[in-house]
Amino acid sequence: MKKLVCVGACYVDTILDVPQYPGEDSKLRATNLQVRRGGNCPNTLQVLQQLLRGREREREQEQQQQQQQQQQQQQQQQQQEHDDGRGRDFKPYLISCLPSADAPATATIMGSFGPESLVDFSRCIFREDHQQPASSYIIRSEATGSRTLVNYNDLPEMTIAEFVVAVDEIGDDNEDNAWFHFEGRIPETTLQCIRHLRRSFPNARVSVEVEKPGREGLEDLAAEADVVFYSRSWAESKRYGSAQECLSAQSGVARKASLLCCTWGSDGASCLSLPSKKAVSRPATSPGQTISVVDTVGAGDTFIAGMLFGLLCHDDDWDTEKKVQFAVQLATCKVQRDGFDGLGSLGFGKLAPGK
Repeated sequence: MKKLVCVGACYVDTILDVPQYPGEDSKLRATNLQVRRGGNCPNTLQVLQQLLRGREREREQEQQQQQQQQQQQQQQQQQQEHDDGRGRDFKPYLISCLPSADAPATATIMGSFGPESLVDFSRCIFREDHQQPASSYIIRSEATGSRTLVNYNDLPEMTIAEFVVAVDEIGDDNEDNAWFHFEGRIPETTLQCIRHLRRSFPNARVSVEVEKPGREGLEDLAAEADVVFYSRSWAESKRYGSAQECLSAQSGVARKASLLCCTWGSDGASCLSLPSKKAVSRPATSPGQTISVVDTVGAGDTFIAGMLFGLLCHDDDWDTEKKVQFAVQLATCKVQRDGFDGLGSLGFGKLAPGK
């Protein structure tokens, strides 16, 4: 069974929509309030879970069509069985520091993935002396579209010893099918985690996010990863003028990587395959197309979900260009709606290459 293990913080986001950003020591009435679970890895897993379920529905429809085509039924069933090995046997895990296992906030976080969630939370690290989750307060300006974030996290961070215990239980059967994705928090600890994986599970794949500007040690993580996801804000902090420029320069840093990706807002994203030296860029919209941007929170997480879906479930039948196209269009769908609900049926049904 394929396993995707996502390692990162889980937040409860409080989002306030305001007419304009408030001045210091001022009073302003919000036009809308949302409270929802956030965090890079949980967001990615929420979208990925929908994609996996969308793929299941797609298979069910295909099976019904196969039953109506008697002459080709046996051949199609054999093909279906081959395909099932790529998607159905897939288990996503989250490793995150959470409040006490019996805290209401913990129940809310797990419940946010819906009933019968595909995500395994059993390897999360529960801080039994804490009742409150990591929290993020987001002020979203209707005038400019800007987002101002204030974070608070009283939960002790994960240690390398805790990570070792968690992953040794997950990856003890078939390391060839294991993929570990890191948010890139606390780079010093994350680097220790990656090096443990390289020693204990040398055939496992590792991806990392290089997102937050000014966070020291992120390039050290990129140097150890197989796949790296760069954010526009980080790239611009390094004075790169485009996604392509970022990837070209970083190819000399991430020497072990096979694929580098960089998102660039309305310009979409670019990916660079290091073995082939082939670069692929896809815009967020077609020429002349306009969209109504509703909510950009988690757009990058959605792109990563789309790429991981392609890399894990369609590594054989989608080339890099198709994977990037799918991930960019999925993220474009996301920014046109609040939250992440509905991306599985919309994204997979209409955007998957070949549809």
